[in-house]
Amino acid sequence: MILEMKVPSPGESITEVEIAEWLVEDGDYVEKDQAIAEVDSDKATLELPAEASGIITLKAEVGDAVAVGAVVCLIDTSAAKPEGDSATKEEAPKKEAAKKEIEVAKETKEVKAPEEKTSYATGSASPAAKKILEEKGISASAVTGTGRDGRITKDDAVNAVPSMGSPVTGGSRGESRTKLSMLRRKVAERLVSVKNETAMLTTFNEVDMSPIFALRTQHKETFKEKHGVGLGFMSFFTKAVVKALQEYPSVNSMIDGKEMLSYDFCDISIAVSGPKGLMVPVIRNAENLSFRGVESEVKRLAIRAREGQITVDEMTGGTFTITNGGVFGSMLSTPIINPPQSAILGMHNIVERPIARDGAIAIAPIMYVALSYDHRIIDGRESVGFLVAVKEALENPEELLMDGNVKKALEL
Repeated sequence: MILEMKVPSPGESITEVEIAEWLVEDGDYVEKDQAIAEVDSDKATLELPAEASGIITLKAEVGDAVAVGAVVCLIDTSAAKPEGDSATKEEAPKKEAAKKEIEVAKETKEVKAPEEKTSYATGSASPAAKKILEEKGISASAVTGTGRDGRITKDDAVNAVPSMGSPVTGGSRGESRTKLSMLRRKVAERLVSVKNETAMLTTFNEVDMSPIFALRTQHKETFKEKHGVGLGFMSFFTKAVVKALQEYPSVNSMIDGKEMLSYDFCDISIAVSGPKGLMVPVIRNAENLSFRGVESEVKRLAIRAREGQITVDEMTGGTFTITNGGVFGSMLSTPIINPPQSAILGMHNIVERPIARDGAIAIAPIMYVALSYDHRIIDGRESVGFLVAVKEALENPEELLMDGNVKKALEL
């Protein structure tokens, strides 16, 4: 029996995928549920499992855009599993490599050019030629001499032209082309559309991270022992953002045609760098999560994104985004809104800087934060007020985020 394997729907609104990589070859015997391909949608990279065991016939090439529901391969379920299949597969790459070595050696032998007569003069420049080449900034090794035994003459130097209008250094000038994945192309389209279709502005502030440093230093070991997850900065920032969103609901809104759609819940998207590009998984109902709950969810989603296991559903429906460029060393940036959301908070690296505290100069760990927002729906008062509320919550976490009871908030 011949089974037609069709592209399953990765999620709502996705109409086509791209074959990123075949994990098997045409004619291979595959087992049921074995991963046979990786496919890119405009939201995620997914594995395609075999629906049955049998001999596979591929019907699409790597890089092909295939509609959801289209046939990508056939599986002959009546075919018996070849005896010694695993051994054959182990030997096949060795045989193929040996075959290629023989072919390369044969081609090299066939195209080997006749040896040219060389001597100590080959490639060397006459005094006049050497002076001209130095003035032009051209290496003698980049010029073919036409004089006796390959010597570079004055005429050779005069006629020599620097490559691409720049001095020739003899270094590598290679280049390569790599096709962008469907996910990367979609991200690019969305980023350009945001710049073109929104009135995006960014407001900045700075946060004294001393209180959070003190809390983490005091409780992080106990927290990790009890909950099996570290007490990081993301839980503090997520809790601070939730509090600020509840104070400024317009920031937790988006434009839908001629209407403003506001939410009474906080689904916080967190930007994560994955193997296929930027992933933005969502922490659902973050307003109901404790510090432990936020840290556990951040860890779970980050691992799934980096291992390529994240699903479309896990990246859909956020109401606000937090992105942390500080992990890469960024001091300050203007993050781009994640549509159709209306705002995004950018975290940055933490650096000890001099600040004024109680009328004196002090050194403190400072983080610059940035809020990019859509001015069509969020006014300056709301945007600045929101960022100030985040700053105040982070600088006074015990009172504003923990209700004055640190141990209860951290479930210690």
